[in-house]
Amino acid sequence: MPSIDILAIAAHRDDVEQTCGGTLLAMHARGWRTGILDLTRGESGTRGTAAEREAEAIAAARILNVNHREALDLPDGNVENTLPNRLKVAEVLRRLRPRVVILPYWQGRHPDHYTTATLGYEACFIAGLAKLDIPGEPHRPYKILYASLYADVRPSFVVDITPYIEQRYEALAAYRSQYASQSTGDSIFVREDDIRERTFATARHYGLLAGVRYAEPFVQKEVGLIEDLMLLPVQSI
Repeated sequence: MPSIDILAIAAHRDDVEQTCGGTLLAMHARGWRTGILDLTRGESGTRGTAAEREAEAIAAARILNVNHREALDLPDGNVENTLPNRLKVAEVLRRLRPRVVILPYWQGRHPDHYTTATLGYEACFIAGLAKLDIPGEPHRPYKILYASLYADVRPSFVVDITPYIEQRYEALAAYRSQYASQSTGDSIFVREDDIRERTFATARHYGLLAGVRYAEPFVQKEVGLIEDLMLLPVQSI
């Protein structure tokens, strides 16, 4: 299997579509190979079944133009940062060998999301250990980013997704079991006729921060490095 340049790791099928689907589209358009690793299969969700979520994830992956998508078998609703789970993720990292990994932000409402942030980071670290007893050659991603769209934090940077906003929404809408109007979970889920407005409004907010129409936000923990002040993007005044 060819290596992947950018791998988005998420707890649930549809998390990537909500937080960084437009970025994957934008990076694919630049010629990078993109992929998605979902840690769970959706068997515990309020809406839909694991089989329905799988079919929807396959359809969404086609819309997002990703080169690879797969799911592990961690328990939906009970993602834990254990050594066996870290080893499962590390095996995928060694096989796909991404240079960039996108993780969920490390704080949030759903325990699966913030646990995935820590689990994913530690898996990235141990995947590079030469004596780790799992298949594949040691590999450690160069850059780890955190998709922060639903976190109340100032992003380190945003990615312009303006040309891909409709396609991004189409990928999210592929999850009919989750977002189509229905009585199950009606008090928890956003109404179908409101999803599009919320999706576009959030992307518009982050776009305004950087002077573009629509964008997705990210946080990086390390300090950025600039070599040429004349090439800094985003106008100050």
